[in-house]
Amino acid sequence: MALRRSWNVLFSCAALYLLLLVAVAIAAPLVAPYSPTDQFLDRRFHAPDVRNPLGTDDFGRDMLSRLIYGARPALMVGVVAVSIALALGGVVGLFAGMGGHFLDQTLMLIMDSILSFPTILLAITVVSFMGYGLAQVMVAIGIISSPVFARLVRAETLAIKSEGYIEASRALGSGPVKLVTRHIIPNIMSKVIVQCSLTFAQAVVVEASLSFLGVGIQPPSASWGLMLKDSRNYLVQAPWMAVFPGLALAFTVLSFNLVGDSLSERVNPRLSEPR
Repeated sequence: MALRRSWNVLFSCAALYLLLLVAVAIAAPLVAPYSPTDQFLDRRFHAPDVRNPLGTDDFGRDMLSRLIYGARPALMVGVVAVSIALALGGVVGLFAGMGGHFLDQTLMLIMDSILSFPTILLAITVVSFMGYGLAQVMVAIGIISSPVFARLVRAETLAIKSEGYIEASRALGSGPVKLVTRHIIPNIMSKVIVQCSLTFAQAVVVEASLSFLGVGIQPPSASWGLMLKDSRNYLVQAPWMAVFPGLALAFTVLSFNLVGDSLSERVNPRLSEPR
């Protein structure tokens, strides 16, 4: 029981952090003390103080302002990439689950081929092909995340198809479209939502990784990955340049994973029994 309460506290803290992060990102022009691109060269590598609570970077830019504005592309990439992955993977999974054996095997072979590539390598390949920028990063992450949704939707569709009420609905004359919209989609939404939260965390990490490698969001835009990239040569001289964006990235990913795990337990009662 105590462990259960502790887990609920962690879930509440994670959800509160994410809500605060979203609010700060939306209201960035109002809460950030400076523009993320404003340079104060006389305050380069300035340690945290009253004027710059998180210090400044190698161009004298305020770290707090860049951290706040950096939440925007991270959350935007997560939302758009997950939407693309859900739309693409969901359609493929439904066709594979509702179609015949040949269509099922063909679509899953394509999805498995995408899954066979390392995530970062495939993302770099897609971004390099389409060009660098925020839009390209969102599309790339959406494409590489779609097989996870495809496999999940396919598995759930195949399981639901074998239920008695599906057979009864077919006997009453329901076609594939009606079966999908009225029975299959409503019954798989809970697990899809759980997967969305977990994929969101992965999207944030991939976006930061691409920006860190120089193939994602380009300077002078604010991005947590770019901030970590800029801090590489100044870890001893100005450690706050790496600490604060690193903590923001870590807490964000951890919070999404905690929310996803908690939702997964609520969707599947068997997982919550030991707690």
